Amino acid sequence: MKIRHSTFALAATLLACSLHAEVAKPVDTTPKLAYGLMLKQGEKIVFAPCRDSSYAIMEDVSQDQSVTTALNLVGLAAGKKLYVELLGIVENGQLKASNFNMAQTEGRCQLPGTKEEAWRASGNEPGWLLAAGGDLVTLKVPGQATINLPYTPFKRDGKLALFNALTESGQLAVRLEHTLCRDSMANAVFNWTARVTVNGQTYQGCAWER
Repeated sequence: MKIRHSTFALAATLLACSLHAEVAKPVDTTPKLAYGLMLKQGEKIVFAPCRDSSYAIMEDVSQDQSVTTALNLVGLAAGKKLYVELLGIVENGQLKASNFNMAQTEGRCQLPGTKEEAWRASGNEPGWLLAAGGDLVTLKVPGQATINLPYTPFKRDGKLALFNALTESGQLAVRLEHTLCRDSMANAVFNWTARVTVNGQTYQGCAWER
């Protein structure tokens, strides 16, 4: 009787293990947005996620170390503290960074974008700002009326993201290119350059995905 009971218990245990193995999900290796503060300490680059007491050591797995190159433009190698938004995988205490979105010297933690905002672009002299996502594309330029237009997803064409629409007095054309853009006035670097043309006037600046 004891032998039968032990055999039944063993079979039940093996069955439970088998079922657990069947429902176990594969590890997700899709890079996700990681946002937080970063500082180089000796030979290590320490990343501290916003609103989290943990930390990770960054490993640059991008092609040609492009992530590190971008971060050094705003002072990482010089020991400055940065606010960064990177694409990567956090695994075993390491942030394997494959791409970057933006970085800013001495920046504060920010909330990443939501479905209500897909893009943001800005420039200096004058200090214009464009926000796109949700229902609207909004362009603000000092001394001019704010432009609000219905949002449609930007058209992707290779390294470009494009948006065109008619305004009450002309046309708005947005051209974003996936290449490094440094804003020296803001001590920041972004992964997109921006060119916005509205009613014959063109504005240059940087952009980033939200």
